Amino acid sequence: MSYSWKKILIKAESTVLDALRVIDNEALRIALVINDEQQLLGVITDGDIRRGILNNLPLETPVVEIMSRSPITALANTPKEQLVKLMENRGILAIPLMEGNKVVGLETLHHLFEEKTYHNPVFIMAGGFGTRLRPLTDNCPKPMLKIGNKPILEIVIRSFIKAGFVNFYISTHYMAEQIQRYFGDGSKLGVKINYIHEDSPLGTGGALGLLPEDLPQDLPLIMMNGDVLTKVDFERLLDFHTENQADATMCVREYDYQIPYGVVNGEGNKITSMVEKPIQRFFVNAGIYVVSPRVIQSVPKNLNIDMPTLLEQHMSDRDNILMFPIHEYWLDIGRMDDFNRAQADINTLGLD
Repeated sequence: MSYSWKKILIKAESTVLDALRVIDNEALRIALVINDEQQLLGVITDGDIRRGILNNLPLETPVVEIMSRSPITALANTPKEQLVKLMENRGILAIPLMEGNKVVGLETLHHLFEEKTYHNPVFIMAGGFGTRLRPLTDNCPKPMLKIGNKPILEIVIRSFIKAGFVNFYISTHYMAEQIQRYFGDGSKLGVKINYIHEDSPLGTGGALGLLPEDLPQDLPLIMMNGDVLTKVDFERLLDFHTENQADATMCVREYDYQIPYGVVNGEGNKITSMVEKPIQRFFVNAGIYVVSPRVIQSVPKNLNIDMPTLLEQHMSDRDNILMFPIHEYWLDIGRMDDFNRAQADINTLGLD
């Protein structure tokens, strides 16, 4: 969402005139009525206001008197295709996006049909040795292993192209010539590809120090490991980062671990509670980041550093590093069983 959906939020005590001003200023034809906890109370459209005016309703009337109290909503991670189908079937032009009972965004039919081009750099890490996938990687860099009929790296690049990204940088080290020979300058895919070669491995964060100085100074960069398959919405990720003015945003994935034993808690020799095979939940690094120019510029050339360490340094400086939970399909192809799973998944994902 390139627009600022937060500008269409109004409170229950707002008047019809307040809603009219918001709808007119933002040109989205809708306002969302929320409480102090950002819970959705209802929606009011330009149609609701027109009907109120035709019924001689004073503009000072509270919006709660004319708003729709049971609006159609969708979960924040709903695929775009489903959102389009839902809006077309219900004859609506916009739909609030929810996490639990809180509003976290707005999608419009017009926006979903727009074709956009993003000039934000996309930086893909493709220099690893892939040792856990040997012997497959003895003569082939891991990002060039084929899933279905395409190399992993091509699937990754095409997913960005589908979202409207055209400006790519690929970090290489192991068997770099195979990658460069296959993709060239990107013209066959209709994009621009530049290569950042690491003479010795610098870690995911250190590779940022090799990027050229002529990167756009006002655009954040999306960074991703070249062995990850995902259906994450890169546009929403970028919007989240920009709207929150973050220094960096790390995509995280929920990971569940079930302890295979009964866990006993106690004080001294007294048992206070027992939980049978509890499940612990963690957020784990998904290998996808959005990085603002200030973070990129902080990395000197040839510094060996991983992204988590780099982000920890910036957390100490400004405490402005955010996380973006992803619920869409995600697979880190690190081991042979991951590689085999990718082969089984690819035909049903729409990524090939």
